[in-house]
Amino acid sequence: MDNAAIVSRGEKYVMRTYGRYPMALVRGEGARVWDADGKEYLDFVSGLAVNSLGHCHPRVVEAIREQVGRLIHCSNLYWIEPQVELARLLVENSALDKVFFCNSGAEANEAAIKLARKYAKEHRGPESYEIITMRRSFHGRTLATLTATGQEKFHHGFAPLPPGFRYVPFNDLSSLRAAVGPRTCAVMLEPVQGEGGVYAANKDYLQAVRALCDDEGLLLIFDEVQCGLGRTGYLFAYQYYEVEPDILTLAKALAGGVPIGAMLAKERAASAFAPGDHASTFGGNPLATAAGVAAFKALLQEGLVENARVLGQYFYQQLEGLVREFPQLIEVRGRGLLLGVEIDGPAGEVVAACQERGLLINSLHGHVLRFLPPLIVTREDIDRAVTILKEALHEVLGQGQK
Repeated sequence: MDNAAIVSRGEKYVMRTYGRYPMALVRGEGARVWDADGKEYLDFVSGLAVNSLGHCHPRVVEAIREQVGRLIHCSNLYWIEPQVELARLLVENSALDKVFFCNSGAEANEAAIKLARKYAKEHRGPESYEIITMRRSFHGRTLATLTATGQEKFHHGFAPLPPGFRYVPFNDLSSLRAAVGPRTCAVMLEPVQGEGGVYAANKDYLQAVRALCDDEGLLLIFDEVQCGLGRTGYLFAYQYYEVEPDILTLAKALAGGVPIGAMLAKERAASAFAPGDHASTFGGNPLATAAGVAAFKALLQEGLVENARVLGQYFYQQLEGLVREFPQLIEVRGRGLLLGVEIDGPAGEVVAACQERGLLINSLHGHVLRFLPPLIVTREDIDRAVTILKEALHEVLGQGQK
């Protein structure tokens, strides 16, 4: 089928929970994808930070092929070899001690919320259940993670929302300190807010948040679903900040495109969970974790984290050049290969103009262009993307020098 046929059939049978572009992607390789009409695109969306190894990385493809012929699913009533191996890799390469596997970032954050509450009731008292999160944050679409998300637009239509969450401005320590009370059990935040508009935490702020949590006996939860696993130029975003969380959530890039989520915790927090406290039928299944082992080893062994750091800085500089050229561009934000450009203009039209020229990017809130190229991206890919972006900006915004 071509694009038109797939779109027509999709509109008939698929529930409308997404605003989709009128195209269907049917094949991918490395940093490029092709639609059903055969058009090629440079992919700087990467499945919303999922395809960090690029599309169909050979190590991941081979691991999936091998595992699917051996064992696809096994209940967590039994030990699962690739699950144990992926847990080992995550623990030995992080500051956390134990891992719970699930199927998505929202599920990982649900697990973190449950663990924080269970731990707090044992260590702070039965009324300690409240989690402080940040304005502009995004933690998922389940009722609990939707409520944890500090953006009211996601709450509309789903009241009553579950209690137990308070919101404070990001990078504002005094507001956070004032929000802590006897019911507080944890602070939850993204070191780099992705869906909120690409805002990075200040280093001194995160270090002060860690100190505050220590002083108050609170758990610190880092949601690295989007910004983790090499995306910021560090294996985990917390490493740049030199701040270790008590709980860390991962998903998106963890298995090279296969659905998976993980909640990691320090031993003192992890010990609050006992058998029966939490579970997931598909969580940590052999297929997903075998893909995860292959993807994580590729991330460690192929220089991709360093590539994200070096080329992320190069990309940042190229985008800054466009900001100097176009008055409607306000600033570049982000770290590594999680970058955003705020625009005083129709971001959606710029995205569409880029797409027409063979570059996939996306927009946030109508005024931020977001860039999530795969960690395998080359300097030539970035140069091509910047050239296309510049052409699109000329078309949509017109020419103008600052």
